[in-house]
Amino acid sequence: MGTAYACQPKRLPDVPYLLWNMATDMARGGTRVPSEATTHARPDTFAGVCRDISPETIIAAARRGFFPWAHVGPLKWWTRSERMVLTPADFRHSKDAKRLMRRGTYRVTFDEAFEEVVKACAQPRKGRPLLTWITPKIMRLYSALHDMGVAHSFEVWSADDRLVGGGYGIAVGRVFYTESQFSRESNTSKIGFGCLNHHLAKWGFVLNDGKDFTPTISAMGFRTIPRPEFEQILAEHGTQTPRAGRWAVEDDLAAIADAPPAPGVKS
Repeated sequence: MGTAYACQPKRLPDVPYLLWNMATDMARGGTRVPSEATTHARPDTFAGVCRDISPETIIAAARRGFFPWAHVGPLKWWTRSERMVLTPADFRHSKDAKRLMRRGTYRVTFDEAFEEVVKACAQPRKGRPLLTWITPKIMRLYSALHDMGVAHSFEVWSADDRLVGGGYGIAVGRVFYTESQFSRESNTSKIGFGCLNHHLAKWGFVLNDGKDFTPTISAMGFRTIPRPEFEQILAEHGTQTPRAGRWAVEDDLAAIADAPPAPGVKS
């Protein structure tokens, strides 16, 4: 399935470049922490095969704008020539999500079921191939990051305490990297994501990185910025974390739905 994904028409022209760059990087022993020197224009933007990957190297790479990802073969470092990002205070709730938040149908928590959320994010999506980049190795690495207080989850619970939505990511300085989300009922991930971005703005985060364009996150207020601009934001805001340790929801969902945009910190 991973090979079929790589060989889709829009990706196929980059496969020879990927194989060549992987081979030359692996011949040198791989890349422990990626940098501008290890980054290639094709594929966009491959930065090496992960060597001795650990929670610490993921953090070091994230401070430079890189992330580990692979559908097939060894884990690889990537960045993007353009990033899809959100200033948390600019998050836009959908009408359906706001209505459910006001009703009190669901409740949202942070960091109460991290491993369950990651496993749910890895499960097959309806109408999509049985393929995920969230492998057991990724699960172990991000679970360790969670234990360190760097990775965080949001959970959406039904009235009968079933986990029906959620997502996770890592906080690097005042930048949050959203890694994945899932929904088991309509709009549940949107409810949790809205709660997350409300708190990110409140706590002084300047950016939420969504990596690639999708219509869904574009409707939420995400926009594309060039890689140099993203890296400049990381250089300025990527070291001091305003919210260390485990997180907790501080505000009521109904109040979040009706609140004016949080002041936040503009990037």
